[in-house]
Amino acid sequence: QVQLVESGGGLVQPGGSLRLSCTASGSIFSIYILDWYRQAPGKQRELVASIAPGGSTGYADSVKGRFTISRDNAKNTVYLQMNSLRPEDTAVYYCRVRAPGRDSWGQGTQVTVSS
Repeated sequence: QVQLVESGGGLVQPGGSLRLSCTASGSIFSIYILDWYRQAPGKQRELVASIAPGGSTGYADSVKGRFTISRDNAKNTVYLQMNSLRPEDTAVYYCRVRAPGRDSWGQGTQVTVSS
């Protein structure tokens, strides 16, 4: 099982920025599909962004143009740069790694956007 450690959440004002990080254990990070999900109170968990082993990315319509997912295979880390944050971005954010025979989730990090 892959162990994931997330960091970077916090309280930010509308229009501000945060960068989330998720570091994975193990030595085959480069083959993983990496995802960021979020779950707001009373809502279902939703996929925010994904990045494939080759670097191609995908985003939810609600975050396109504001969020950027990236990966550093040398550091076993995936990032989510979040700009122009809105109150509706408030949620617990989770990273997920997927590969044949592996599917692991992080513990989540709280992001609160409020003035």
